[in-house]
Amino acid sequence: MWINFFKLRLFCCVLAVLMVVVLVINVTQVEYLDHETASATFIDSSGQFVSSQVTGISRNPFCGYEHQILSSRERLEEDSLLAALQWQVPDVGPVPLLKSTDPSSSYFVILNSAAFFKVGSQLEVLVHVQDFQRKPKKYGGDYLQARIHSPKLQAGAVGRVVDYQNGFYKVFFTLLWPGRVKVSISLVHPSEGIRVLQHLQEEKPDRVYFKSLFRSGRISETTECNVCLPGSLPLCNFTDLYTGEPWFCFKPKKLPCSSRINHFKGGYLKGLLTAAESAFFQSGVNIKMPINSSGPDWVTVIPRSIKETNSLELSQGLGTFPSGYYYKDQWRPRKFKMRQFNDPDNITECLQRKVVYLFGDSTIRQWFEYLTAFVPDLVEFNLGSPKNVGPFLAVDQKHNILLKYRCHGPPIRFTTVFSNDLRYVANELNGIVGGKNTVVAIAVWSHFSTFPLEVYIRRLRNIRRAVVQLLDRSPKTVVVIRTANAQELGPEVSLFNSDWYNFQLDTILRKMFSGVGVYLVDAWEMTLAHYLPHKLHPDEVIVKNQLDMFLSFVCPLET
Repeated sequence: MWINFFKLRLFCCVLAVLMVVVLVINVTQVEYLDHETASATFIDSSGQFVSSQVTGISRNPFCGYEHQILSSRERLEEDSLLAALQWQVPDVGPVPLLKSTDPSSSYFVILNSAAFFKVGSQLEVLVHVQDFQRKPKKYGGDYLQARIHSPKLQAGAVGRVVDYQNGFYKVFFTLLWPGRVKVSISLVHPSEGIRVLQHLQEEKPDRVYFKSLFRSGRISETTECNVCLPGSLPLCNFTDLYTGEPWFCFKPKKLPCSSRINHFKGGYLKGLLTAAESAFFQSGVNIKMPINSSGPDWVTVIPRSIKETNSLELSQGLGTFPSGYYYKDQWRPRKFKMRQFNDPDNITECLQRKVVYLFGDSTIRQWFEYLTAFVPDLVEFNLGSPKNVGPFLAVDQKHNILLKYRCHGPPIRFTTVFSNDLRYVANELNGIVGGKNTVVAIAVWSHFSTFPLEVYIRRLRNIRRAVVQLLDRSPKTVVVIRTANAQELGPEVSLFNSDWYNFQLDTILRKMFSGVGVYLVDAWEMTLAHYLPHKLHPDEVIVKNQLDMFLSFVCPLET
């Protein structure tokens, strides 16, 4: 009897242990599914979830942008944009430094030289590039920047460069002010360096890496994040449900994906180049170096008559190049009359009873900083946000002005952004009612320079869709886009934020927002045309001109 009773107790104990094990396994599985469902799914361009098992997509894709589904119109537009940005660099095999473009051996000559030119005339300049052995180059692909300027008049404008693919380039300038006008040509990167930048853009999109901190109680873990993640480790998929913008982090070993608390820049990959490739990126040798003239580098320009001036102004169409020029340190757009907001009261009068939203990177955060420093009544409200990150808020209660700044969603190379503040511009725009007292300004470009162009095209496509919807429901809303700008370059910065990368982004932005009904602040030309050194965050005189243009769109001159 006791033996049977013992066997029964033993059986009950074993059964209880088995039930506990099964329960633990089920709970674990439920938690796994709860936290990892996103890791095994992808979102198409319409926002729909697509199972990786159904589509055959790898559970851990290298690049999330590769899995977007485009409509026929979107595909056509993307193909057209990528085709327009094809940089013609011939595949001539490995080229030693001695046979690469040498700016000190290259030269330019003014072609249509004359005793004098009239304002509005075209000036043509021929550039001939040579290598370090002073031998003519037989192919093109170099990235040049060109401008005309008159230092005493604090005047300047950019030129248009045409590559003839044979070592010769022609630069076209429009002479826009009278006086002695000087020509300046610079080699930003030799064609051999451009080939390296192209390779990095296509093969190393993760050369800037990001991280996120995950925390639950006393347990915390930090993992790497990006649009593109290599390997086959489990992922947390933070793809945005509304825009479909992809973003991934490696899953913490002990914590769920839902425990993410922030986002920050991890750093920059080192050792990206071979010694031979590094030779094409040397400060003082072949990065943003001047190309000298073989003859006179200046021309004399005389004014036109009033009748000729009026005729010239009428002939300027929507495709006007350049879009403007500096004269006495003031930017003069060629399409409309820009106001000068030299007094804080002028800005207050313009923005009275308005809500101003600034979305984007640190280059538009400069606008917030300038306005709050220049306008005394516009007082910043302390939200306790991290410095240089935001969000930021400023209020002028007396004149009923509200100014807001918020950074765009990842990728963003800021120090630390709380997860709750990682918001996409398109989603923010969808939450704005709009109207005649609503102003929106957007600058999204700098943090996309290391990625394939498809990543940027997708971001702008989502923003543009939201802008169109905003203008449809509230046509009187003013929407302003700030373009990219040139910056200082060194050997390392060139690999991540080269002007060549940003020139591509700037071209895409202009094409995608053409005809949408937005205003454009041409920061690209406004930095290239100015005499001050290029900076990622331009000096105050340039920022003031940008804001004068922005405010002129908000409060145009009555005509």
